[in-house]
Amino acid sequence: MTSAETAGGPNGSGAAAVLAAAIGWFVLGVLALAGDTVPSVKRALTLWKPTGGLSGVTTVAIVAWLVVWLVLGRRWRDRDVKLGVVGASSAALLVGGLLLTFPPFMDFLQGK
Repeated sequence: MTSAETAGGPNGSGAAAVLAAAIGWFVLGVLALAGDTVPSVKRALTLWKPTGGLSGVTTVAIVAWLVVWLVLGRRWRDRDVKLGVVGASSAALLVGGLLLTFPPFMDFLQGK
């Protein structure tokens, strides 16, 4: 009996959801920093003028999350993946995304 059988099936779908959420959060952080730092990126991310670049930042991050979730979910749905690796990667991405959306850290990176 494999660990997947004792646990009720493959863990790939759940791992895909966790990693996709972390990637989406990190994309949000990177785009938030890029939108604040590079005027052309801010203009490109402005989908609705009243909110400025934030409208594109959140839209692109949500699309990235959903696309990654779809792709990983399909690739991993019948697989048993190493949850330790997925968990560590997700934690690193979440911490990175959090730092990139934390104003004092963003100001430090921008030299303000």
